[in-house]
Amino acid sequence: MLKLFISSHGHFASGIKSSVEILMGPNDRITVFDAYINQDSVNEHLDAFFRTVKPEDEVIMLSDLYGGSVNSVMYTYLTRPNTRLVAGVNLALVLELAVKEEISDEDLAALVEQSRTMLRIVELEKAQEEESNDEDFF
Repeated sequence: MLKLFISSHGHFASGIKSSVEILMGPNDRITVFDAYINQDSVNEHLDAFFRTVKPEDEVIMLSDLYGGSVNSVMYTYLTRPNTRLVAGVNLALVLELAVKEEISDEDLAALVEQSRTMLRIVELEKAQEEESNDEDFF
């Protein structure tokens, strides 16, 4: 079974889980930890999480910021079997992972690449701009 552990600075991780559950319903394979909002540590929560992981499970840890303190702690858990780490998590990636029972390295790389396309500047299309400008003259 594929299990996800999402951690972030502040409430970003729990916000992503909340969004996933609004869109897809409850998902008990997603565990989150919001770091630096109390005295709890990322290590404590990762240790507790890994106690629930079975030898046949796959784990994908997701952090908010590559090179950040949360990501750095998660990095030390990559020695665990069947464990991978992705930094710079976004909702598009978690939605895709939430429906997977397992995932290959190649498929994970493809999903990461696909989720990057969801980060973009959104602008009005030229046709809409021209239409809007035409209305100004009436």
